[in-house]
Amino acid sequence: MVPARKCDQRFCGAGQRRHAGAGGERMSASSNRKTVQGVTLCADPAREPCFRVAQLDNEMQKFENGMSEDARRERLHRHMNNEMGALEIAAQCLADFPESPWDLRMQLARQAFDESRHVHGLHQRLRQLGGYKGEFPIGNFEWAVTNMCDTLAARLAIQNRTFEAGQMDLLGSLRQIWRSVGDERTAEVLEHILADEINHVRFANQWIRKLVQADRRLLLKVASAVRFLADTNSALAGETSANSGETSAEQHKKLGINVEDRRHADFSDDEINEILRQAGMSSLASAGAPA
Repeated sequence: MVPARKCDQRFCGAGQRRHAGAGGERMSASSNRKTVQGVTLCADPAREPCFRVAQLDNEMQKFENGMSEDARRERLHRHMNNEMGALEIAAQCLADFPESPWDLRMQLARQAFDESRHVHGLHQRLRQLGGYKGEFPIGNFEWAVTNMCDTLAARLAIQNRTFEAGQMDLLGSLRQIWRSVGDERTAEVLEHILADEINHVRFANQWIRKLVQADRRLLLKVASAVRFLADTNSALAGETSANSGETSAEQHKKLGINVEDRRHADFSDDEINEILRQAGMSSLASAGAPA
């Protein structure tokens, strides 16, 4: 395992998002910055001292046998931290955008509650398999990228519509992989998480459309956020490719696109076909996405 790479973490200067509180002004956690491989990102959220925070994918622990006992614990440990990050992102949206529509704020609050249940369920299962908090390195990439967005529509586009939708694709296949090694209990945990993720992606899709319809300028913010994510992935790709060996498109080609649940999450058929094309599955897209 490669030791965690040091990165520059600092408070940003001008243009910080601040919120008034009982004790005066305080700076939002999403205003802190770090630099990784020359890319400016939101600084890592607080973690207990037992956790080792990685900045690049090749600092995460990997196993030749992806479903060995150690690898299974690492999968759960990584997923547990990702769900913690999703909780923190939803909560940070509530803190950073207090004037957003009440119904949307309620959806974000429910999402934060859902994510807390996911963290608890994954931690419980990790312990049942002999694992523990801090056993493996963790990364906070989703938090680091999403909180660089300065509008709620853009954050929903990155976190819910992109990262959580990708999680739906993975969970659609991973539950079967866990069953194939005889672990029905973990498969059931993942199925419960998947059911919640569908709703998180669906409300984001619906609210992005509403927000953009009310203010067309937000469409540029969403497009800029998507481009920022793509540019960040490209900038860090040289470090991740050395050990990961697979691009996201290759991973999707291996595990597939969860077309059925993307439809439940309010992706249109045209959007699904475009996702299939981007994942290198043009034949499926041109033939019509399977139901």
